[in-house]
Amino acid sequence: MPDPVDARLLALVAEAGRAAVHEIAARAGMDAREVASRLIALSATGLPLLVGVECDPNGLRAALAPPPPQQQQQPHWGGYPGQQQHPHQPVHGTPSGAYPVHGTPSGPYPGPSGPYPVHGGHTGAYPPQAFPQSTPFPAQQHPQSTPFPVQPQQPPHHQPPQPPQPADPVLSTWGPPQSSSWARGDQPALPTGPRTGKIGTTLETIGLEGEQLGIQLVEVVDPADFLFTAAGYRLQEGERAVVVHTELTNRGPIPFASLPDLYLVLIATDGRQVSKAPVSLSSRPPHRIGVNPGETAGGHTVYVLPESIDVVSVKWSARSDDDRRSLTWSTLD
Repeated sequence: MPDPVDARLLALVAEAGRAAVHEIAARAGMDAREVASRLIALSATGLPLLVGVECDPNGLRAALAPPPPQQQQQPHWGGYPGQQQHPHQPVHGTPSGAYPVHGTPSGPYPGPSGPYPVHGGHTGAYPPQAFPQSTPFPAQQHPQSTPFPVQPQQPPHHQPPQPPQPADPVLSTWGPPQSSSWARGDQPALPTGPRTGKIGTTLETIGLEGEQLGIQLVEVVDPADFLFTAAGYRLQEGERAVVVHTELTNRGPIPFASLPDLYLVLIATDGRQVSKAPVSLSSRPPHRIGVNPGETAGGHTVYVLPESIDVVSVKWSARSDDDRRSLTWSTLD
């Protein structure tokens, strides 16, 4: 006997003929990744089913292109203007740069930093013969002329500016790996108002992206077998249908991009959850994906469950594993 979920997916695909995976997932009330995995597995069994992919070729090539190479800095050798220096000549004394300079500074000219060679333990652009060493002791034993180390100077004015590296889109969106900013679900504030009510009550919550949502449980039709059969569906023996009408209002500036009833479930007396059925009724239109800021969207959700199960509440969640933003309405009088 085939898997019931696979059977429902194949029925939806057969009805649509050709559709995107996310559209089939929205109609089935499932995660798009799970739907894609199931359809690919079904296509491998020999069924007349083809799961494709579509993209923007130029956009993908641009995303995969390597960053521009760094320009290499040509070495610069110090000395008199016009004096020829060779890379193979030895460097004498203590090099300058990020190290503090000891001894008496030479003249009013600051010592160059970076790749300039240093001759005879002094800094500056003068040749070493202009400043003979007056002591055979190492330079670090001379008294310091200043308590502060010489700070590295900016690169020479003739050095070409390095091109800026392109920003990593992953870091710019999510932040450094292993940091708290990767948990985007934790960034928006959590709802502080009441999270339980009765049929007809409007409860407020916050979505995963910070959307400010107001959700009203308008009506619960239990049983709704006549609506189910009038739409051309058939119930098995011992089953009944339930129809739930809800409205979602987007009160904030952030669009709500999901299906309003994607994780709307029924709660039984024993705590079991009943998920929505992948069907829609012509007399009771279903929810559509997305609610823009300032808009209110309504829709009906259909459930098929055993007649022996008593429904005590309806629960809305932004995500199946996130109860911090969930809302619950009691169906008992």
